[in-house]
Amino acid sequence: MRSESKLYNFWIKLSGSSDEFPLNARIFHSVCLISLAALIYNVPFNYIIGLPKVAFISFLVLVAVAVLYYNSRFRHRFGISILIADIVGLLLFTVNYFLNSGLRGPTDLYFLLLLLLSIGISPAKQYKIWIPVNISVVLALNVFEYYYPETVPYTYVNRFAMLVDQMSSYVVVAILAYICTDYIRRSYENERRSAVEKSLFIAEKNQQILKQNVELERINAEKNKLMSIVAHDVRGPLASIQSFLELLTEYDLDETERQGIKRELLNATNDTMALLSKLLNWSKSQLNGVSAQNEALNLDELLNSTLSLEKSSAIRKDIKLNYAIDPSIEIFADRDMMQVVFRNLIGNAIKFTPEGGQVSIESEISGNECIITVRDNGIGISPDKQAVLFSLNVQSTYGTKNEKGVGLGLLLTQEFLAAQNGKIWFESTPSEGTSFFVSVPRHGYSLIKND
Repeated sequence: MRSESKLYNFWIKLSGSSDEFPLNARIFHSVCLISLAALIYNVPFNYIIGLPKVAFISFLVLVAVAVLYYNSRFRHRFGISILIADIVGLLLFTVNYFLNSGLRGPTDLYFLLLLLLSIGISPAKQYKIWIPVNISVVLALNVFEYYYPETVPYTYVNRFAMLVDQMSSYVVVAILAYICTDYIRRSYENERRSAVEKSLFIAEKNQQILKQNVELERINAEKNKLMSIVAHDVRGPLASIQSFLELLTEYDLDETERQGIKRELLNATNDTMALLSKLLNWSKSQLNGVSAQNEALNLDELLNSTLSLEKSSAIRKDIKLNYAIDPSIEIFADRDMMQVVFRNLIGNAIKFTPEGGQVSIESEISGNECIITVRDNGIGISPDKQAVLFSLNVQSTYGTKNEKGVGLGLLLTQEFLAAQNGKIWFESTPSEGTSFFVSVPRHGYSLIKND
């Protein structure tokens, strides 16, 4: 196998690679190499069988072929070399016709071989010329010999020499014809295979580009949505803060009014900080990807730390927090991500529950999962918003005391839970309230997610 590879590489080196030469030039080089081998045999053979003139003509052909091969292969002048080869071939075989017994010799076979080679090596515009020229020359020589047989002498010394010359000529022509057609066929198959591979590669690249375009369009849509959220939701609280500060600095207010403005200023600042925190968390998850560092966590301890941050908001609205968590439950989750999840859900429940309402946080075990429920008796979620609740298409909303909301909290919650092998769903009735359900693993393995 290795020797065949070496022989093939050696032949490619002699005939030229596809990067250097077109197909017809490579065929021409191959034919020249095979012709040189055949002529090296033919020159002494014709001399031995008593055809010294034919041997001399064969020697001239050998020199001409060697020069044409060198000029085409190493000087890259294959166009002119092929043209000269067609002309010289016709002239030399015409002379050989008279020196090698005409119709009784093998020259007609050589003319046929020259025709085949002209079709294989000449440019398309040229071989259409060489076909009628070749046929015309052969017919003219045969007709000429028919009317003037004395002009074409019989040159064989005996019948055995004629037999050997005819047989060897036929074998040489057959081998050259086979090699030429086989080379053309193989080259065609290689070119076809290469074209198919390139087309498949291009098609695959086009599919990748289409997928990338779809992804870029999605990312661009999300970016535009994010920018609109930032422009709309950040500008509002900042404008409120600016207005409160202008009131404090430009007007002479009594202490009660000043205290009221300060409270509103603090609320606006808290809303803005919460908004920026969600924006930063979501942006970080989109840029770096969501990667959870799961560990065994006590659910009661985790929720207590979150509730301590939300109790002040509940007290301001006189909302009762009902807390029913089994202190023995452990979950396998990321601490920071779960705190963001619970802050979003509990904060939303307080925000969309009217004064005097209540928010309940409960837990239950379901197989290998722990289900945490955050339930409120607030304003609920309208059907049109329920369909897009976990996407960037949801519109930011205001709470029951005009608290500013942003459309990123639930999207971020869903992404964080998915990274921890958890899931989230909800039930909501407008004007009656909403319940959010969070399912997380109790042990360190992936959950089988059910739609």
